[in-house]
Amino acid sequence: MREMEESTNSAPAATSTSTSTSTKFWDSFKWPTCPSSSSSSSSSSSSSSRSRWFSATTASLVLIFLFICTITFSQWSDYIYFPQSASAGSSVPSFNHNRMFSMNNNDEYSKRDEYLLNCSSSNMKITCPANYPPNTFNRNNTTSSNQTCPDYFRWIHEDLKPWKSQGITKEMVESLEKGAHFRLIIVNGTAYVKQYMKAYQTRDDFTLWGILQLLKLYPGRLPDLDLMFQCHDKPAIQKKYYRGWRVAFTHPQPPPQFHYCGGDSAFDIVFPDWSFWGWPEVNVKPWVPLEKDLEEGNMMKNWTSREPYAFWKGNLHNGPRPKLGECNSIQDWNAQIIDQDWIKEGREGFRDSDLSKQCVHRYKIYMEGNAWSVSEKYILACDSMSLLINPRYYDIFTRSLVPMTHYWPVNDKRICKSIKYAVDWGNNNANMAQVIGKAGSEFIFDQVKMENVYDYMFHVLYEYAKLLKYKPTVPEGAVEVCSERFACSPLGLQTSYKIETMVNGPSEQGPCELPPPYDPLTIQSIQDRNTKIKEKVKMWEPPNAWYEWWW
Repeated sequence: MREMEESTNSAPAATSTSTSTSTKFWDSFKWPTCPSSSSSSSSSSSSSSRSRWFSATTASLVLIFLFICTITFSQWSDYIYFPQSASAGSSVPSFNHNRMFSMNNNDEYSKRDEYLLNCSSSNMKITCPANYPPNTFNRNNTTSSNQTCPDYFRWIHEDLKPWKSQGITKEMVESLEKGAHFRLIIVNGTAYVKQYMKAYQTRDDFTLWGILQLLKLYPGRLPDLDLMFQCHDKPAIQKKYYRGWRVAFTHPQPPPQFHYCGGDSAFDIVFPDWSFWGWPEVNVKPWVPLEKDLEEGNMMKNWTSREPYAFWKGNLHNGPRPKLGECNSIQDWNAQIIDQDWIKEGREGFRDSDLSKQCVHRYKIYMEGNAWSVSEKYILACDSMSLLINPRYYDIFTRSLVPMTHYWPVNDKRICKSIKYAVDWGNNNANMAQVIGKAGSEFIFDQVKMENVYDYMFHVLYEYAKLLKYKPTVPEGAVEVCSERFACSPLGLQTSYKIETMVNGPSEQGPCELPPPYDPLTIQSIQDRNTKIKEKVKMWEPPNAWYEWWW
């Protein structure tokens, strides 16, 4: 089965245009022509005093113009450099991003100084600077955080629980080589990556970019570690292969693999997805600017003035989503379902896919594709009452969502009728529907801030590293990675998103305090509570035939 965003109706992979080696970079710019000083001498047919005055004035103007030319050239040279030669390994021009990176969307972090990229002409092969950011932690420069992390951080302990008693061996990690996209090793604060296969679009690229920004935000704080990461849609480490008689044919402990989502039937360790730093293939901004756009979009239309039906837009051609397409009738099912043609949308400049302009309905539908979808946080952030169609997978925060508090649970056995009932209920109970919608968006804006995303990354990596029973070393084939290797490239949407999300300097305070794990009874009570609420809502919906009670 093809993946959620890898269907024939998915977005085209991002392409980068490069300058031909036969075309000189500076040929594309028209530089101002500075006049020669000889132009100040003109034929004199007037009196000698008038000639001297004219010559002096002209000379002054020439000097001023030369000065302006010099300033203009120096301003341009801040943004470009000229390739040394074709034999240098690459004649494709690079850009000096140092000025540009001072204007990004990470101003919310308290920092002491700024990191700058070394994208100069002398760094044609893009080497990583030594000890930059610093790989040692100076406690004198940082204050401890007095904030406790959000409750969903507690699930970190649960995700790592399978390895709590016996730890993680090198053999367990390396057993994942055939299925992982990349291996990340951090030794003495420096990151190294060994790639096994290319991920779909730029998932791996932006995931690694995010990890590099974490190392700059909290330099020297992470211990040495060694992990495998898979970037597909579905979790891969299935629990059924590590239970009962199957254990005799497999390793008694599952291998630890990081992934964007998890599920009750899988052991994958959940990690923030790539889209927090942007999804250029579908023109989705990084989370910090998009979060601001969504908040502004919510203020454009209050809940009562929005369209009084449910809305969904996306790729209908994977997983169980074709069933959702059958609900596309405002009159019959109170729902508008739009199949998004990403290829056509890309050709038209994504003019109809601005997420911040889609918060105009009272109800927004979320449905998984092949697995969990990154769209969940955008849907929940709309102030609309979110209708979640029985999700089976979860990301870093969704296990802490409560049905009928943050969203309305939709019965996946009778999707259209369940959506219709939810909309009818909401329109007849407008105040309660607004409260549910507002609670969902407040959860996203208050608890899924970018600093919380970085802190989640920090804690899950830190707790994972504590379980390693060996000292990580750089394996053969791994290469050092740094911000320069990802961002020193000709400007495009990918580079632009990295400009927006680059961490400028180390945080002046440490990450939030990780709360303790849930005890087994608490986890069971959370699951029982959610199940009872969903069953109660299901009983509200009037079945049209006797056999529907069976479900």
